[in-house]
Amino acid sequence: MSHLRMGSRGSPLALTQSQTIKRLLETNGNNSVEINVIKTVGDQKLNSLFHEIPGKGVFTRELDQAILNNSVDLAVHSLKDLPTELPKGLRLSATPKRVDPRDVLVCNKSGETSLASLPSGSRIGTSSIRRAATLAALYPHLNPSPIRGNVDSRIRRLDQGEYDGLILAGAGLIRLGLTDRVSEWLEWDSWLNSPGQGALGIVIRTGDDETDNFLKVMHCENSHSAVTAERAFLGGLGGGCEVPIAASCVNHGRQLRLKGLVVSADGSRMVRGDMTGSSADAATLGEELARELLKKGADLLLEELSRNIVFPGM
Repeated sequence: MSHLRMGSRGSPLALTQSQTIKRLLETNGNNSVEINVIKTVGDQKLNSLFHEIPGKGVFTRELDQAILNNSVDLAVHSLKDLPTELPKGLRLSATPKRVDPRDVLVCNKSGETSLASLPSGSRIGTSSIRRAATLAALYPHLNPSPIRGNVDSRIRRLDQGEYDGLILAGAGLIRLGLTDRVSEWLEWDSWLNSPGQGALGIVIRTGDDETDNFLKVMHCENSHSAVTAERAFLGGLGGGCEVPIAASCVNHGRQLRLKGLVVSADGSRMVRGDMTGSSADAATLGEELARELLKKGADLLLEELSRNIVFPGM
């Protein structure tokens, strides 16, 4: 029997995700898996918005170091939190089957509620510059309002009346069994998700072939190709999860359709693109769409964002 040490953040969602991978490893192989909780800088600085915390990988750096130090063998991440370039000595081993990547609106009002139907000035909680900027662009009658904390604590603050709605990743609510709280699924014809959202990424040490072999049983090639295109688009723009860049990719057999977006922090300017390519060359598709958006003016938006990112309304 092989004994594997898994690094995980301590939030309920992170532990749920890690427990899912633990069960798969123990059920489909002769393995025992222990989960070691590691606190990241993103967990420690709960009073700061993501773009205010310096450096990339605010939810991954400490887990990366634990793998490199041989304290753990693997780490399970929400792929949207994983930088497009990993530290030397690490590699992305497996991408399990992705769940719904769309964002959702959560409200505390009964009945059907949508962003379009909310009263003017409604406070919509989010920690994401991408979501806040998209909200400012598409629903200027609403007020994006910063919020941090895990999913449960955000919903609790919503129910206590601090906010009129929340925008969250639908995947997190699926994994936590909270889809009954969804008021609206935000459709990708207008609202694009964060690159990699809804997918998990499992990181290991480069050259750890034994752990890599254990993880092959849960790898989903369709999910991998879609998120590869999205992350290549993000990498081609030089952005991270703290920048208002969105990308949504859908599999159509051997073809991928990728939509991308860069929006100014205040939502006043938006550059979009839509491209189809081979699923066998997903990275090239993402890179080509990034180049197209740069030619359309995304380079100027990104240059402005690199100098100063301000949460809308602040």
